[in-house]
This record gives sequence, C-alpha cells and structure tokens, in this order.
Amino acid sequence: MRQNRRPAELRLFLAGEDGKPYGGFAALINALKQRGETLLFGMNAGMFQTNLRPVGLYVEAHHVIRRINERGGSGNFHLKPNGIFFFGKHSAGVMETSVFAKSGLKPDFATQSGPMLVIDGAIHPKIQASGTSQKIRNGVGVREGHLVIFAISEVPVTFYRFASLFRDRLGCPNALYLDGSVSSLYLPALDRADGLRPIGPIVGVVENAARK
Repeated sequence: MRQNRRPAELRLFLAGEDGKPYGGFAALINALKQRGETLLFGMNAGMFQTNLRPVGLYVEAHHVIRRINERGGSGNFHLKPNGIFFFGKHSAGVMETSVFAKSGLKPDFATQSGPMLVIDGAIHPKIQASGTSQKIRNGVGVREGHLVIFAISEVPVTFYRFASLFRDRLGCPNALYLDGSVSSLYLPALDRADGLRPIGPIVGVVENAARK
C-alpha cells in the first residue's frame, strides 16, 4: 500500500504531558517517538529561568504559556530592544517586542528573547564593533516573511560579528539573539547532538510518521 508522508513542521517545545520541561533534545526525541514522530533539527529557542521556564512570551500551538515581558532589568534579555520570533503555517517573522505587543498578531508559535541582533536592516544600536565578549551564540532571522534561518557559531564570537552574519551574509532584515554559552544544536545530518547543559524552550523541525 502506498504511503504518503506529511510534510515536516516547525514547532516550539517546552514540556511534556507531565508538565516537566524537556530540558534537552534527548527527552524531546523520546516523547516525539511515542507519537510516531522524528526530530530532524533542534535548537534552544529563547532565554529561560533556572527552572527552565521562559523568561518572556511563549506561545505553543496557539496556547499562551507565558505572557509578553516588557520589564526592564539586567542581562542580554533586557538589552532593549529585545524581540519575538513567531511563526505559523504560512508565515514567520522577527519583531521588536514593543512593536509585536501593539500588532495584534496571534501566531501559532512565539518565543521572546533578546537582544534583537538586526532591526530593519541595522545592527542593534547597543551592539558595538568594539565589543570584546566572545561566546558560542545562536539566533534566528527571517527573510521574505516566511524563510526562517537559524545560525549557531562553531567558535566563540562577539555580538557584533554574529549580528553582522545575519545582516550581511544571510540577508535578514530582522534577527533575534536566542542565547549564548548554552547554545545547542541537534542535527543528525551533521552528527550533532549537543547536550552539555539543560535548556528551556526548544525549536525543532519534526517529521510526522508515514500514513497508510
């Protein structure tokens, strides 16, 4: 009998049916396997608290698990403007948090992180070329309203160099920093399955089981 595969889907993941955060790719892979699904790609997807819960807005399958966070504070998340990566079946985007809050958008999935790396074609005004802090970093950008591009550095890099990658080489008018130090990638095609540190929200491409 002929089998038809459903297309792979981009999703966000936080916790299992027991409410406990996955904390990494291994637990997520096992949970998906129980549903006949396979993780093709995974990456940490936004900053999180010590309990692995999101610091800012987190929407999963239309369900708002944590509301938008516009408070001030220290650290990269609060290096304003921060932003939100959002997507649905036919569109995606990266938007400054304050702009998103006024937009009325209700995406299928969304995660808040910070800072923005690229804003309308310009590097975040507080990210300076003279910066010396270097870390393994990962982020996301969107082109043409639907083309989502993820990147993770292979070696420690500065904020400016990482932001420049999205603006100058990947052509993303808007891009968002997802994290540093804990930056993790799951990509079997490259024999990559990072898992040295616990992570909170996860973004992944999932292939559904074949249907008869």
